[in-house]
Amino acid sequence: MMPFNGIRRTDITADDKFKDDRYAALTAWVRQFAGLEDANPVPASVDASFRRYFRVQGDTSFIVMDAPPPQENCRPFVQIAGYLLDMGLNAPKVIEADVDRGFLLMSDLGPVQYLERIEQGSPDVPKLYTDALHALSILQEKGAAVQSELPPYDADMLRFELSLFIDWLCIAHLGLKISAEEERQWQSACDALVTSAVNQSQVFVHRDYHSRNLMVTKKECPGIIDFQDAVEGPLTYDLVSLLKDCYVKWPDEKVRQGAMVFYQLSELAQQRTPDAFTRDFDLMGMQRHLKASGIFSRLLHRDGKPGFMKDVPRTLSYIVDAAPLYDDVKFVGEFVEERVLPALGEIN
Repeated sequence: MMPFNGIRRTDITADDKFKDDRYAALTAWVRQFAGLEDANPVPASVDASFRRYFRVQGDTSFIVMDAPPPQENCRPFVQIAGYLLDMGLNAPKVIEADVDRGFLLMSDLGPVQYLERIEQGSPDVPKLYTDALHALSILQEKGAAVQSELPPYDADMLRFELSLFIDWLCIAHLGLKISAEEERQWQSACDALVTSAVNQSQVFVHRDYHSRNLMVTKKECPGIIDFQDAVEGPLTYDLVSLLKDCYVKWPDEKVRQGAMVFYQLSELAQQRTPDAFTRDFDLMGMQRHLKASGIFSRLLHRDGKPGFMKDVPRTLSYIVDAAPLYDDVKFVGEFVEERVLPALGEIN
């Protein structure tokens, strides 16, 4: 979830804990390449997975990925990077690879995330989002040629992701007891969310298309990273990730405007009426935000990474906003507002 290119001073460790056996092997691997004989990789970010990213300097700057087997498989990254570059999108170019050991050397898209420009209140933010919407339309249009090569974002995966909310946030983190009636209404709402998702046009889905994975670049903006989990899935998924971002919240009016800009760019979106498209968008957002809040809690309890818990209230706020608009998922908004958020406030 955290990008390798988004280097900040707080991302870099103050000691040498990262200098383990794999770091030594990675350094030796990098130093075999011309111009990098004296390279000393430095941490480039904190990641939510087992992957680590380092920056090295030669004649130019490079990023090195450490994806330790068997926890990580860097082959999908290499594959998807090639797809994106073939589409004319701005993704890292894999220059050297040892996929068996999980080492990649790639081009560096720079240190500036969309999120950083947003937090700075930069005047170029509207243009950045226009660029991101156009890039997304290209991803879906040109991705049609290869999307069948991606894993399916099917009903089973969608339901599993919804279960993360109950298992990890509600039970593991908050200790909530779920009554039989709440379980019945929860499952009914999940049916509606999954049905909406699988009935959408299925496209090439980045799966984490948001302000921490889009880089501000001088040419061909945005730079697109963290795409290794790409799937063939619902049309509105990446759009929701961008406009209903877990890390920054825009006024509803701006979200709706952005969604309609994309609607005009996408022939597939226009196969639905604007109202039907908006419902798809809102329900897809609920599925994503339920999943994300569960993942943030799992990162804390399973992986010892508490940093994402501060984003849970914002993530849940989208559910409270959207659920009252649709009778078949209204229960979820009420449950979050009446049970989850108060319990979360007590813990925090």
